[in-house]
Amino acid sequence: MFLGSYNYSIDAKGRISIPAKLRKFVSPEANDTFVMTRGSSLCLNIYPMNYWKELVSDKLDKLNSFDPKETKFMRLFLQEAAEDQFDSQSRLLVPKKLIDFAKIEKDVIILGMNRYIEVWNPQLYEEYLKEIDEPYETIAKEVMNM
Repeated sequence: MFLGSYNYSIDAKGRISIPAKLRKFVSPEANDTFVMTRGSSLCLNIYPMNYWKELVSDKLDKLNSFDPKETKFMRLFLQEAAEDQFDSQSRLLVPKKLIDFAKIEKDVIILGMNRYIEVWNPQLYEEYLKEIDEPYETIAKEVMNM
């Protein structure tokens, strides 16, 4: 389970180091391999390969390629997807198109999102948080049915 938030940076070559506290939760089945793609917000999603395969078989394989909206989603979700494996310093090389999509410059916020990781431009993440117009307690009650 990926948890927490971490302030990091991306180097000039587009490599991002995954925090040690998150790396320890990467399943051996992932073989230190990840798929990166655009998130549903202006961020990047990084999926360990074992979870990516599960996501594809559980969700994407069930989408109807004859439904225009489902096909549009698949195109947008997969067109910039890229696979990479940790280098010797536990870094991933993020493609320039994904860096541009998420408007990442140098600093990033890395969020553990249970089974995947999000990477945000810190300013965009602050703006996102400010746009939340409901108290955490209300959201928690509705989402968790508590």
